[in-house]
This record gives sequence, C-alpha cells and structure tokens, in this order.
Amino acid sequence: MKCYTYIEDVEEEKILIYAKERTKLVDEIESLVISSDIDLTGIYNEEIVKININDVSCFISENNKVFALVNDKKYQIRRRLYQIEELNLNTFIKLNQSCIANKRKIKKFESTIGGSIKVIFKNGYIDYISRRELKNVKERMGL
Repeated sequence: MKCYTYIEDVEEEKILIYAKERTKLVDEIESLVISSDIDLTGIYNEEIVKININDVSCFISENNKVFALVNDKKYQIRRRLYQIEELNLNTFIKLNQSCIANKRKIKKFESTIGGSIKVIFKNGYIDYISRRELKNVKERMGL
C-alpha cells in the first residue's frame, strides 16, 4: 500500500482512500479520521478537560451519569451512551447496557463459573459482556 501526503494551506483538508477491498486497515484509518473530529470534554475534580477519544478505555453509565475512563481517572462527560454508540467508531464496541469499550484497551477476556465473560482492561477496570451483546462482541473482536 502506498501513502502520499500533500500539505497545502489553500485546499480543504480531506482524506481519500483507494483500496481494492474493505480491510481492517481501511476501517482503522476511517475510525482514526472520524475520531479526530470528535470534541470530547470531561469533568474531573471540578476541572473541565479535553479528552482524546483514542485514550478512553471505556464509557460507562453509573447513577444516570456517563463517565469516560482514561487510565486511572474517571471523567464525567455530557453525552449519553447512545450518542457515543451512534458515532459508529470501529474501535468501540458495546459490552452491555452500561458500557462501551475501546477494543484497543482490552487486556483479556475470562470465563466465569456462572458462564458469563469478564472483560479486563489494561487500566485494571473489569466489566462483563451481556448475553445480548455476546455475539456482536465475538464478531467485532474476530473470535
């Protein structure tokens, strides 16, 4: 695959992808471009902070509030989970009704005695895949 970059200040910024077929690489490039346009701000200790969506491990809903987990910090954001899901980012998958995870930030999956699947993130956060979302998660993760 060849890559060309042209930097001109007179042209509108755009990215064109010429490919023979849709591959994971094409999906990743599209996701990266789309995510760079998303403005996400979070509140942590009464400070408003700009968050890079690619640094987010997962979005969780607790007590009618939505939080973005970035490393070991929990930022409250002013979006709903369905709004994040509607962004259709290829790197994020819905694990259950209250969690949307970044595939790149998942460390491993573990089966539990009860038959559910535990998701362990690189930052140590643990959540579970609901039975309703299990098939979709397996497809998206290539399992």
